[in-house]
Amino acid sequence: MAALKNLKKELRQRIKLVLAGLSQESITSQTSNAVETLLSMPEYKAAKRISIYLSMPSGEISTSGIVHDALKEGKRVFIPYTYKMGNPREGQPKSIMDMLELTSMNDFASLKPDGWGIPSLDKDSISDRENSFGGKGLTDGTLEGLNEADSGLDFIVMPGMAFDSSFGRLGHGKGFYDFFLERCQTHSTETSARKPFLVGLALAEQLLTAKEFVPMDTTDWRLDALVLGTGQLLRRDDPS
Repeated sequence: MAALKNLKKELRQRIKLVLAGLSQESITSQTSNAVETLLSMPEYKAAKRISIYLSMPSGEISTSGIVHDALKEGKRVFIPYTYKMGNPREGQPKSIMDMLELTSMNDFASLKPDGWGIPSLDKDSISDRENSFGGKGLTDGTLEGLNEADSGLDFIVMPGMAFDSSFGRLGHGKGFYDFFLERCQTHSTETSARKPFLVGLALAEQLLTAKEFVPMDTTDWRLDALVLGTGQLLRRDDPS
């Protein structure tokens, strides 16, 4: 386990240096390519409930264009909100992530940047926001007593530091998405809710060479598809 953590740490540091050398012009151009491809995906077009990460000011594909399109198309949009659990159960992380609904373009425009420059929800608004698992506000890690009739996600747009050709994903090291996806799987099993389609967004420089792989263990999730800054769409189920 320690060896795996070290490998992940080393890869993050390597990719971080690569990304630091990218121009904003390159990131803007790659964002345009990636967003155009994602918006054309049939899974995105069919999705009614989607989760989208909100991007940092630099160093990754910007998702603001996806948020705008999804809201314009009448999709229900849920964005990440991380917090410390009040009473974590054994084996659970102390801090987790829920997906809370973004209600409108004005709501999106009102978000304030956090310490990373990522647009973030106002704490005072949390209790009134719909949770992707059902109900309002935070779950504190539980899935009990939630609305089964209108819950779950069709499509999740995921960030990452590095990706490989086997659809492995290296996150930022907090494990927020891994635990969230574990809860999504439990929720789908217990409620017959939809199983979300997982798609990553990657700058071309974040895709490892064909001979390299993201270090992964049993808690890590593989993507269903990966959209690159070149505009290329890679699918896990593509026989080629």
